[in-house]
Amino acid sequence: MPEGDTVWLTARRLHEALAGKVLVRCDLRVPQLATADLGGRRVEEVVPRGKHLLARIEGGVTLHSHLMMDGSWHLYAPGERWRGGPQHQVRAVLASADRVAVGYRLPVLELLPTAEEEKAVGHLGPDLLGPDWDPEEAVRRLTAEPGRAVGEALLDQRNLAGLGNVYKSELCFLRGVTPWTPAGEVASPARVVALAKRLLEANKARPGHITTGDTRRGRTHWVYGRADRPCVRCGTMIRVADQGPAGQERVTYWCPSCQRGPAPPK
Repeated sequence: MPEGDTVWLTARRLHEALAGKVLVRCDLRVPQLATADLGGRRVEEVVPRGKHLLARIEGGVTLHSHLMMDGSWHLYAPGERWRGGPQHQVRAVLASADRVAVGYRLPVLELLPTAEEEKAVGHLGPDLLGPDWDPEEAVRRLTAEPGRAVGEALLDQRNLAGLGNVYKSELCFLRGVTPWTPAGEVASPARVVALAKRLLEANKARPGHITTGDTRRGRTHWVYGRADRPCVRCGTMIRVADQGPAGQERVTYWCPSCQRGPAPPK
């Protein structure tokens, strides 16, 4: 699932392409929106909220989308060949006179009154890249269940909106705790929250996620995606296991030497 910085960058590119322009074509290819037509209306802005995208359109209407695991938005010039996947995977087409935005494999796509956006995103915690960012509230939410594994708490969008699986593993490594450590036992949770903010801010304007400061291939992450490879800090083999409730498990990486705390058996 894309991290919040990826969604932020997607929103910025859509905003730059469509904001202030009139839609000459609107094709929403999901059953509940089959008859909806926003053609002739002006796109006011496209903004992110955590991992959600909100395209606000003239007349008090918002097109809400979420990329989940496989969704994506692509931008093209009129007449340019679309390359985001086969036609049957297209869920939305928004076109102005000079740009075409195509949404592929969008599992969430709905229209709602702009005044009622909270129905879709009101459950989210403070947005790491949003104007509502509140680090104190983020810390309070992150530690509200002190017995919960910190890795699960970091992924819960009701605590901090925008963190995904990459940053979960990397944050735990950088703070020296395993993702299975109870949130209440993590020293200085405010530092975890502050580091999360810095990492997303550092990466939001570029594709990919660099947490090591090293842009070389295979060197961008400390532990994520490095199972059975030596830790770049100590040389111990990085371990990998699933974490989370049944049906919602997420692959999780950690260094058993650099990170303290509980972990599943080998």
